[in-house]
Amino acid sequence: MSEGKGQHILIIEDEESISSFVKMYLEREGYAVSVAPTGAQALEVLKEKVDLVTLDLMLPDMDGLDICRSVRATSNVPIIMLTARDEDIDKIVGLEVGADDYLTKPFNARELVARIKSILRRAAAPVSNSRKLECDHIKIDAARRECLVDGEQVMLAPKEFDLIWELLERNGEVLNREHLLEKVWGYTYAGDTRTVDVHVRQLRKKLGDACPIVTVWGSGYKVGTEVRAA
Repeated sequence: MSEGKGQHILIIEDEESISSFVKMYLEREGYAVSVAPTGAQALEVLKEKVDLVTLDLMLPDMDGLDICRSVRATSNVPIIMLTARDEDIDKIVGLEVGADDYLTKPFNARELVARIKSILRRAAAPVSNSRKLECDHIKIDAARRECLVDGEQVMLAPKEFDLIWELLERNGEVLNREHLLEKVWGYTYAGDTRTVDVHVRQLRKKLGDACPIVTVWGSGYKVGTEVRAA
C-alpha cells in the first residue's frame, strides 16, 4: 500500500523539468501533488489543506524566504527548502525563518522522497502516545503537538516541537547533535550538525526566558531543570 495515500504535497518550483520529475516520483508513492511555479500561485494553493511543502528559494516573483516567513506566521506545515545556492548562510537563514529541512540542487529525487516520508511519518503520529510533559513555565502536549508557556500557545515548526520533546523526555541527559539528528530528523545528516544548533537557537527565541535548553560545550544539549509528567 502506498504510504502517501491521502496526503497533499505542494511543490513550489519554477523549473518545469524539476517540478515534473519530483511530481512523478511523489505520485508513484501515492501522494496528491500540486505544483506552483510562482510565489503568488503557491500562496493560493496554501489556502487549501497541504501536508508538506517543498520550496525553491529562487522564484520569479517572490523570495522563497519571504514565502517561508508568510507560511510560518499562520501554519506549522512541514517545509523542505530546495536551493541552487550552496552557501552556508542561505541554508542557515532558511532554517531560521522556519524551514524544517533543506536540500541543495542538484539533488537525488529518492533522497527527497525519503526525507518527505520521514517528516510526514513523524508529523502524523503523536510523539509518545498522549503524554504531556512540563518544566517550570513550559507544558508540551504530544497528542495535540502543542507547546504552552504560562498557558499561552507558542507556535513551533514540526522539527522544533520534536526537538524540545526529545530533550524534555530525556530529562537532563546530555544529548549530542548526532543523536538529535537521528531521533528528530530520522536519518543521518552527513555530519551537518548545524541544523540542530539553528533549531535550538530558534527555540530559545520563541520560548524566551522559559527555554530550558542548556548547551554543554563539546558534548551537546540538555534540559537544565526538572521535567515531570503533566
